[in-house]
Amino acid sequence: MTSSPGRAAIHRTDEHTRLGGVAAAAFSASSEDMRRRTTDAFPPLPLRGREAEMLLLRDRLHALAQGQGGVVLIEGALGSGKSRLLAELTSLAMAAGLRVHAGAGAPDGPAVSFAPLLDALLSGPVPLMARDRLLALSEAADQRFWLLQELQHELEQAASAAPLMIVMDDLQWCDAATHSALRTLPTRLSGRPILWVLATREPHRSGPARAWPTDRIVLRPLSTEAVALLAQDVLQAVAEPALLEFARKADGRPLLLVELLNGIREEGAITVKNGMAHLRVAGRIPMRFRSSIRRRLDQLSPLARDSVRFAAVLGRDVDVEVLAELLQCSPVDLMAPLQDALRADLLTDTDGRLALRHDLVREAVQVGVPGAFKNLVRRQAVDVRLRRGAAVMEVAADLAEVAQPGDHEAVSLLRRAATDFASTSPATAIALSSRALELAPADHADRPALIAEIIILLWLNGHDLEARTMAEDTLAGLLEPEAEAQVRLSLARVSSRRSFTEAVRQCRLALALPGLSPATRAQLLTRQALALIVAGDVEEAGRVVASALRTAAACGNRAIEATAIAVEATVTSHRMDWRRASDRQDEAVRLATDAGILHSLWVPELSWKSFLWSSAGESLRGLEEVDAGLREARAHGQAAAAYMWSMYRARILLDAGRLAEARAEAEAVLAVVEDLGAGNAADVTTVYALGRAALYAGDRQGIARFVTDGRRMTRDEAPFLARTGAWMLALASDGEGDPEQTMTYAAAAVAAGPCGGSVTTPLDPADDVVFVRMALCAGERGAAAGMVRLAEERAERNAGFPFLAAIAAHARGLLDDDAASLVRAAEQLADFSRPIVRASALEDAGRTLAATDQKAAIGHLSTALELYEQAGAMRDAARARRRLRDAGIRRRGRASGATRGWNGLTASELQVVRLVAQGATNRQVAERLFLSPHTVNTHLRHAYTKLDINSRVELTRLVVEHDG
Repeated sequence: MTSSPGRAAIHRTDEHTRLGGVAAAAFSASSEDMRRRTTDAFPPLPLRGREAEMLLLRDRLHALAQGQGGVVLIEGALGSGKSRLLAELTSLAMAAGLRVHAGAGAPDGPAVSFAPLLDALLSGPVPLMARDRLLALSEAADQRFWLLQELQHELEQAASAAPLMIVMDDLQWCDAATHSALRTLPTRLSGRPILWVLATREPHRSGPARAWPTDRIVLRPLSTEAVALLAQDVLQAVAEPALLEFARKADGRPLLLVELLNGIREEGAITVKNGMAHLRVAGRIPMRFRSSIRRRLDQLSPLARDSVRFAAVLGRDVDVEVLAELLQCSPVDLMAPLQDALRADLLTDTDGRLALRHDLVREAVQVGVPGAFKNLVRRQAVDVRLRRGAAVMEVAADLAEVAQPGDHEAVSLLRRAATDFASTSPATAIALSSRALELAPADHADRPALIAEIIILLWLNGHDLEARTMAEDTLAGLLEPEAEAQVRLSLARVSSRRSFTEAVRQCRLALALPGLSPATRAQLLTRQALALIVAGDVEEAGRVVASALRTAAACGNRAIEATAIAVEATVTSHRMDWRRASDRQDEAVRLATDAGILHSLWVPELSWKSFLWSSAGESLRGLEEVDAGLREARAHGQAAAAYMWSMYRARILLDAGRLAEARAEAEAVLAVVEDLGAGNAADVTTVYALGRAALYAGDRQGIARFVTDGRRMTRDEAPFLARTGAWMLALASDGEGDPEQTMTYAAAAVAAGPCGGSVTTPLDPADDVVFVRMALCAGERGAAAGMVRLAEERAERNAGFPFLAAIAAHARGLLDDDAASLVRAAEQLADFSRPIVRASALEDAGRTLAATDQKAAIGHLSTALELYEQAGAMRDAARARRRLRDAGIRRRGRASGATRGWNGLTASELQVVRLVAQGATNRQVAERLFLSPHTVNTHLRHAYTKLDINSRVELTRLVVEHDG
């Protein structure tokens, strides 16, 4: 192994020892004279990025010149500049007239105890003591104690005459006896003017001088600025960005960096123009560096050489067991060869982890390995790792890179890995599945199924258009029935958000194909049943899901069965059997957990229960489930799932009476919809939530948009969507005071459904009361009575859900104008997180009681007013305020939801503006508050409008002024 230039300078001890007399004279000089002389002798050193370290070393030399010893330990990787620091320090000490002894460990040094230390202390014309005696003592095991005594005595004598500096490099190669001496002597001689400067590549643990203070210098990689300056020194020109990026290969190690830059300059890969150095050929390792590595390899045994080459091909880290199996030997057989590679500085062993010394070494070794051989070795390494128990996910990246077309096993493994990654990283799963598709021959049996999987993955990752395009292009070709069915199943899944009817159509086309497997048929029936539910045909959905359950049970696939049961639970809730629906949903979750698909989001139907909680009056409980799902989806980068959960969140926030938050969430979702393309799912959840919140708030612009959306939806071919649109128009007409038109729309909304007024998604029993009120206003008492009977039947059939009983009592109280029923309903609703629904019951109770018990009426109306205002339902609050005024009570009203100024900010907007004022970005605020960046942007936009500002600077100023 060649020595570094710095080490050669250190070993010039002959010259150092000739200065002993000068050192003695210097030591006898006055302290002030010594300080002046050493200050002049220790000028700043031109060591880029090591100025702080050199400043510490200069201070230690100053202290030594004044008679104070010590220990300095320098740690750093190969090429980090240890030897250069030692060389510079030695030169400074010589210039100051200090006596210096220097030595170093060597990987191939003599197997003699104390050899490195004796080499340092005995070299030169003036050794510390008789050479023959010290060597004799070092060779006799029972005389080592006396050797240390002799060394201690001679060092004491030498230090008494003049300050002494002992430099030891490469401690990692020193023998155990030398290490023991370097732990003992500095401690025993701590009161003498001896400076011990020790350098090692390995992290310092026990230390050579544990009993007294040690200055420790850790040479870390050079900073970006230091690299640029060092490159400028070497090239005599400013390095361009591309050249500095190439210089990063040296990992901030000065020696490697200088060698790298000199090498590419000598090979003509750098041009200098107008003081700027440009890289002509990017990424090429210099020939001189490659030659240096090749010479080291040539000096190794054949097995050691092959070990390094295989390791370089496999990556920077070395798995000894995998390496041994590839080399067809045992790990024990590799011990000696790997030790040789370690001594040659090609490998490193840090904390038990064996690795190539540096990426430059790995790249230089790889240059001499044919490309075909690299891929072959890496492919075999994948098989070895799998045989040794590695998970498919662990080897997927390597496999995708090295597998060749036609590798059937690789196709299968990549499909498995993609399935594993689907729940945590859809983007990774897409990349792996796409690579598997590239490797699969045109006649590969699993190719259609693979395409179907990619379509779903694209959808999960938010690439709806790409997913549909891929499905349509595949269907344009000739496919076997089973393959076509799989692709249509994926297309139905992707289409379900955009068009409920299209999802149903794709399932029917697939089910009409001959010879389908039971598993594929069960999946299609399940998907069709769910599409039928959201399309509005609950009865047909019930028949289809029954067939899906039978088929799923027959094929014995738990994942399919779990999905079918979840869909059946949804059908059961529409049939007003909520207890069974809840139980079946729990059963679906248990099966999904057993099958390992609960969090895969291949079955988002399992999230349906959050709707049930909100419909049962437990909106906050439903919101907790939605927020948990949203956090998980965002954490795993599942765009489709995050989008779905955000839609649910907007709707449940509406139910919870948090209208400002519901509008902000809905606006954020619709901003995404504009990018992805609007669809049925957004209409029946997000558009509805946004418009209904505008109605409560009395927002004329929002109501106008609500009406426009409602008219568009009534023309949709999906019955459920058309009925939802009709209900939206009924709500808008009711606000305009047109009972006849209102009832026309309301009748259309409930005419085709067996569940009466349950027309929204999620199904909201509270709308039964709204329908009864509409019918009574229009004089259609028969329609109102029919809805009351439906509400009472639902409550009776679901005794375990008291919210339904409260709704039925409210509806009955309206029909019969019965104050007792209305008061009872208001009292029952106090137990649920549906403030607007409760306020409505209180208002109706107060209105009914006004003629008989004005005090009670005022109390109910006042509470209703407070609830309306807290929710931001300003239109309803204005109506309650008028009723109080009719009773002789005046209440000052809050301003509308468009209030400007600080007091107009909602709680959510306040949270956002305060975090933004602290310097957080929109994404950071989103992560802190578990919101989407779109929602944060919406809150911020509303705050800007209310505060009449246009920038974060102005916002920060206002927050500081307001919060004092």
